[in-house]
Amino acid sequence: MRTAVDYGAPIAFAVTYFATKNFQTATWVLVAASALALAVGYAVERRVALLPLFSGVMALVFGVLGLVFHSDVFVKIKVTVVNGALAAFMIGGALLNRAPLKALMGEALHMSDAAWRTLTLRYGGYFAVAAIANEVVRLTQDTPTWVKFRIALLPLALVFSLTQTPFIMKHMAKPDDQKTPEPPDAGF
Repeated sequence: MRTAVDYGAPIAFAVTYFATKNFQTATWVLVAASALALAVGYAVERRVALLPLFSGVMALVFGVLGLVFHSDVFVKIKVTVVNGALAAFMIGGALLNRAPLKALMGEALHMSDAAWRTLTLRYGGYFAVAAIANEVVRLTQDTPTWVKFRIALLPLALVFSLTQTPFIMKHMAKPDDQKTPEPPDAGF
């Protein structure tokens, strides 16, 4: 269910674009699917996770701007803005000795602060590369190529996360090594 909520809107956008060859129609679908994804995510989990909320709100804002101004640029730069913001959040947080990724993941993983810092920097680097790559494709390629690139980012994100699994497994605290949970850091 979480995957459908996270990836449903961009997939619906791409399917609509390739079926209709109309960016405006696809943008309407993106806006509607983003709103629906947020509603379904809330209905299922009785909360809205921070990252899907941020991404969904950005899809709604940039999608509506694209519809109002009849321009595909807003939807295309949304990918840059979202990934750039996440990169800045991750890298900036790590440079300030915070653990934004740890705060986002909650108690899902138990690792040392040094491991969290490394993982946070890796994700920050991934988001920075995704933002830069989006700008390169957006500025040098036609719209059908950009839509294909946008959809390719979805499995690439999954592949990147899977490549981090050995690092996470290596640095996970064993049940007897776990300390008393630290209170959440409200300063990030």
